[in-house]
Amino acid sequence: MRKVFPLLMVLGLVLAACQPSGSGSPTESASQSQAAESQGPFTAMTYPEAGPQECGTEDYAGELSQIKAIDASTVEFTLCYPDPAFLSKIAFTAMGIHDTAELETNMANHLILAKPNGTGPYILSDWQRGVQLILDKNPDYWGDNVGADKLVFRWSTESAARLLELQAGTVDGIDNPAPGDFATIEGDSALRLINREALNIMYVGFNNTFEPFDDVRVRQAIAMGIDRQRIVDQFYPPGSEAATHFTPCSIPLACEGDDWYEFNVPAAKDLLTQAGLGNGFATVLNYRDVVRGYLPDPNIVAQDIQAQLKANLNIDVRIEVQESGTFLDNATAGSLSGLYLLGWGADYPDPTNFLDYHFNNVANHQFGNIDPSVTGPLTTAASTLDTEARTAAYVEANNAIRETVPMVPIVHGASATAWKADVEGAHSSPLGNESFAAVNPAGRDTMVWMQNAEPIALYCADETDGETLRVCEATNESLYAYEVGGTNPIPALATSCDGNDDATVFTCHLREGVHFHDGAALDANDVVLSYAVQWDPNNPLHIGRTGSFDYFAAFFAAFLPVAP
Repeated sequence: MRKVFPLLMVLGLVLAACQPSGSGSPTESASQSQAAESQGPFTAMTYPEAGPQECGTEDYAGELSQIKAIDASTVEFTLCYPDPAFLSKIAFTAMGIHDTAELETNMANHLILAKPNGTGPYILSDWQRGVQLILDKNPDYWGDNVGADKLVFRWSTESAARLLELQAGTVDGIDNPAPGDFATIEGDSALRLINREALNIMYVGFNNTFEPFDDVRVRQAIAMGIDRQRIVDQFYPPGSEAATHFTPCSIPLACEGDDWYEFNVPAAKDLLTQAGLGNGFATVLNYRDVVRGYLPDPNIVAQDIQAQLKANLNIDVRIEVQESGTFLDNATAGSLSGLYLLGWGADYPDPTNFLDYHFNNVANHQFGNIDPSVTGPLTTAASTLDTEARTAAYVEANNAIRETVPMVPIVHGASATAWKADVEGAHSSPLGNESFAAVNPAGRDTMVWMQNAEPIALYCADETDGETLRVCEATNESLYAYEVGGTNPIPALATSCDGNDDATVFTCHLREGVHFHDGAALDANDVVLSYAVQWDPNNPLHIGRTGSFDYFAAFFAAFLPVAP
């Protein structure tokens, strides 16, 4: 369940995160890390310490049974059941590995939120809140880093402002140019547009514990009362598609089961009448004013949905914009009482990433109560390697999502990045995690990237915001990574993670000679503790920014049981 913090603790957390980072690496953990390295023989950590967690019980339906350091350079993951996407999951940014001393020293005081001590190609130099974030090239990086000596993140919610900066030459690359600007960029020889595959979903959500959305007929009426194709045609670039399923159909097994409801105003009105709301009702539509590939102009799209619901169903919608971090926290907590606009970009190309995170995730309460007709088949699909069994389960799950309508899928949105034409290695990632270590701005000392919003915090185990995760990609690393510009998992901090015959035990071999930014050497205990603090609500370091650790719960099905 989501951890709820008293107001004073939350305020203290925010204030701590807002302190300037200063320059250099997080020295608070450096002395402890170096001291730990000189304390003698390696003592392997096992989690849980008492032995493997019993699987498939009333108290625990999670995927992980045990994580064990075999020796200083070997980690063993024991699973409760096979996971067809295990390597893709451990490649994700939220599964980044942190130094043990950093976690022990900088988690409780929240410094970890603003002072990442990773193994990545860039080291945080200065976070000028509201202005820019500056990183220096890691001189001791274990891998290839052809990037500039400095990497600067800037941001603007206005796509026109981002394009103007690119045209003026003050930035080297921008995210999400407006659909109407694609032709302008392609017609400018000094610039380069790189399209991004539409591996995302934008949806209209509601929480079914609030009236009138507790009535499935109301939810079905809204599903039929929004012209999804009109939104695609009016506000999205070529390559975008009206959603027939929640998961993009280019992902294998994504679109099993029936297509979504057709636009049908008479049928929608009839459902509202049956629900006793034939004259309509009033509600609110929340969103954050942040551009995403799945939502290139949130204000205009929100206004169009507002107009459609009024004209088609006599639903009076009041638009209310929330600050990005607040909005995401409110959505996850399930505290949004009306409609809201939100979306999702692929972290890896498997239905588990879309469906399990949203509809079978104990840490995500945004839709209220999810019917067992959805969660049951999703659990089956996520825990077998048999393609026929997975297919049948996704037919059942997608049809149940269509029937119960926890949200309304609107569009899979095409998007792009834009760059100066002379930037070498420029690319768009279908996962939105562009690798700046692979980008060289024509020999310039500084690479400036302008994205849609400022990062929220830099301990990404407890974040879900794409702009935040992109920065963490530059500073922190996971056991695996995704290929540059692609979706395949490849070795990173591990040289390999080898599964046994039934894919229930994975043995990961750590890369030699890897150090954190403060000089501490990477070892297997760092891996165990990095996972343990997310997995175990009883661990005193299970804190983060909100304490929800959404990705861990979604990827691995459950936290350890809370101690009585």
